[in-house]
Amino acid sequence: MQRRLLLAALAAAGLPAWAADKKLVLGFSQIGAESAWRTANSTSIKQAARDAGIELKFADAQQKQENQMKALRAFIAQKVDVIALSPVVETGWGTVLREAKAAGIPVILTDRLVKEADESLWASFMGSDFVEEGRRAGRWLVDKTKGGKDEIRIVELQGTVGAAPALDRKKGFEEAIKADPRLKIVRSQTADFSRAKGKEVMEAFIKAEAGRKIHVLYAHNDDMALGAIQAIEEAGLKPGTDILVVSIDGVKAAFQAMVAGKLNVTVECSPLLGPSLMQAVKDLKAGKTLPRRLITEEGVFPSEVAARELPKRQY
Repeated sequence: MQRRLLLAALAAAGLPAWAADKKLVLGFSQIGAESAWRTANSTSIKQAARDAGIELKFADAQQKQENQMKALRAFIAQKVDVIALSPVVETGWGTVLREAKAAGIPVILTDRLVKEADESLWASFMGSDFVEEGRRAGRWLVDKTKGGKDEIRIVELQGTVGAAPALDRKKGFEEAIKADPRLKIVRSQTADFSRAKGKEVMEAFIKAEAGRKIHVLYAHNDDMALGAIQAIEEAGLKPGTDILVVSIDGVKAAFQAMVAGKLNVTVECSPLLGPSLMQAVKDLKAGKTLPRRLITEEGVFPSEVAARELPKRQY
């Protein structure tokens, strides 16, 4: 009798019958903790799961695809309700995603897409438009440097090889700057989205370009830019003045660097996906169809607005 009343109450509230039986279980495979952005993303997901009453099985892959594969297969074996995946690289996911589909477990991609012909292997993608982020960085630079005649030499710090944001942010940036033939990328190398590697690769760029002017640094994320800023300063140059610094993510440390005059602009990429992800998990288990893409709204923050915006940053 009591159960029937509970089921009736759930139905009246538009909730599914399984809600009477157990907690929803979400298996989440995170890339790692390579940057401040990723740490904020993990924190958002963990907090949102607690707030939503969802049991979270969280696996940190330490930036290794094989670890993510193991985590996904463990989630399948544990019969979680939903799997969420932030893939370290785009390719190589077909087999394990088919295993999840065969087990009847829907998959949500967060932050990064995968490259598979069969898009029915995931229910939805939730995150940013990385190509547009690259375009925004490029458009800012075109506008900032307009009016001159001399060549503008750019060095680029790329994200992890094969990762969607690295590929897309490069593509979008190149699309935007091709309108101005003065803008040329003279060196480009991966720095794995990390601050330490950003410093190391920028040091190599400065050494390789000895005697030639580097006008712009374009970094695929703020952490690499912040590492590169250290290298620029150690070389006796002024970041933000001698070399324009353009990056992506919008983390608090980037705003602090802008206030200090060391970084010129950051393009926002919000890591606060937790609440939206938990709502999507609930919608899936309630039998609803999710939109194929859930794109976050983001802005562009030049140094001129950094002092005003810094107190508002949550990550």
